[in-house]
Amino acid sequence: MTELPYRPNVGAVLFNRDGKVFVARRADLPNAEGMAGGWQLPQGGIDANEDPRAAVLRELEEEIGTSRARIIGEHPGWLTYDLPPELVGVALGGRYRGQRQRWFALRFLGKDSDIRLDLDPHPEFDAWRWAELAELPAMAVGFKRAIYELLAKSFAPFAAPRG
Repeated sequence: MTELPYRPNVGAVLFNRDGKVFVARRADLPNAEGMAGGWQLPQGGIDANEDPRAAVLRELEEEIGTSRARIIGEHPGWLTYDLPPELVGVALGGRYRGQRQRWFALRFLGKDSDIRLDLDPHPEFDAWRWAELAELPAMAVGFKRAIYELLAKSFAPFAAPRG
């Protein structure tokens, strides 16, 4: 397992005007309504030679169908997680042991109707909602929970309503 590299990745903590955070339910876990791990923040791979700030905006547009956001903060440093043993060689195309992530706080500048999960022919998510930042760790799958706990603390200043 340790021979495999980490996949370079970005993540988005997207805040609305009320200080709530966008979370989406994974389409491959449709019965995960109350289940920890069925809901997550948008994230995705960084292309070769791509700037992480450009990558997070691209990923938002690809995964949730909107570019109506601006970066308002960045977690200092990279965060990593390892996949559980049963997912190594299966998840992430079987080529990675986990992910090395750069996380950004973004302000959503649009209306809820600007969020479109149906634009991708193979959508990653099938439902979404706005959640309190403090809810994130309980919603995360176990191997991502520590990162979500850290993000909830790191990005707490952005959770205040903006009116």
